[in-house]
Amino acid sequence: MNEESMAGRGLPTTIGQYLAQLRAALHDADPAMVQDALYDAEEYLRSELAAQPGRSEAEVIADVAGSYGAPEEVAEIYRETEITVNRALRTPSASVRPIARVVPAQVADAAAAAAAGGDAPRVEPVAAPHRSALARFFGVALEPRTYGALFYMLLSLATGTFLFTWVITGLSLSLGLLILIIGIPLTVLFFGSVRGLALLEGRLVEVLLGERMPRRPRYADRSRSWLQRIGDMFTDGRTWLTMLYFVLMLPLGTVYFTVAVTLLTVALVFIWAPVALLFALGAPGLYIDGDLVLLPLWAAPVLAVLGVVILFCTMHLARFIGHLHGQMAKHLLVRL
Repeated sequence: MNEESMAGRGLPTTIGQYLAQLRAALHDADPAMVQDALYDAEEYLRSELAAQPGRSEAEVIADVAGSYGAPEEVAEIYRETEITVNRALRTPSASVRPIARVVPAQVADAAAAAAAGGDAPRVEPVAAPHRSALARFFGVALEPRTYGALFYMLLSLATGTFLFTWVITGLSLSLGLLILIIGIPLTVLFFGSVRGLALLEGRLVEVLLGERMPRRPRYADRSRSWLQRIGDMFTDGRTWLTMLYFVLMLPLGTVYFTVAVTLLTVALVFIWAPVALLFALGAPGLYIDGDLVLLPLWAAPVLAVLGVVILFCTMHLARFIGHLHGQMAKHLLVRL
């Protein structure tokens, strides 16, 4: 099949055109999914091209269109796969209103009427009962993402310190040693490590915070020389945005860790107040500016209830912070 006939059928004749059409077909999809789709497509196309020496890109793409699929077909497959995976991984949320459901008896009646040749009765979905505000407030404890966000907040101090130190140390050594021969390979290794750490941080964000992140790196075109590929690392804006993200992780991680530890400690101490009262056989007290202020005995159950409220408010706050941080990671680490 020549290039004219392929162009007449709307098929791309080069790998660049194939990727451009695939990206256009996924223009409204999640950027992380688009990056994975482009990586898979380019890796497959270039491996097929390398395995068939002597054939042009147009001929290889014409063969691939029948097995791998045209760009529009590949885009549709990725959309369906993403929906299927998200449904499989998604856990029922107790803090949101359940979706409407269809009564099985109505479906059976409709199928029987259709088989008899009559008009099938309309199947009306039955709305699930609306959850009260109290159920949504306490239902956050049943959501796995809540504990993932809390764990990320507690872990962020360590990861933020490491990422900040890595970037500052790497940039300092790279700039300081550029005048020497050893400085050039060191700079290249540092920029390459930034991309690797970005992929690792993305996996951490996706697992703990539930935000879709790239599962594959951007494809490195092996047809370009190694000098060109090294230059791509320095000119790629995502590399610099990734380093900005790593620098921001230290102050953000400090805030996340402090907020999580402080609120969890206060909540657990208040919840423990009645138990401590039983063992101490005395009135509960609070230290205010170094002075112990004794509280009446009835304050112990009040503190326990207040501790429970603070604990659940902390869970909601963790979910909110996890969502915001996931959005920030998506905008700084994923760039098409």
